Amino acid sequence: MPKMKTKSGAKKRFKITATGKVMSAQSGKRHGMIKRTNKQIREHRGMAVRFKADGENIKKYWMPYG
Repeated sequence: MPKMKTKSGAKKRFKITATGKVMSAQSGKRHGMIKRTNKQIREHRGMAVRFKADGENIKKYWMPYG
């Protein structure tokens, strides 16, 4: 039986922590910064842990060895 492939789009977008949680970049930072408050821009910096149900689906369907 061959190995399952990880979706190449998923490996660029998600990171799995040592405890098995899924992290991804915050949304809302690509364009339109002028209409966002400075607080919003600050709070969407860096990576964030996804909700448990979302993380389980990501690992199940897109990152089988994650």
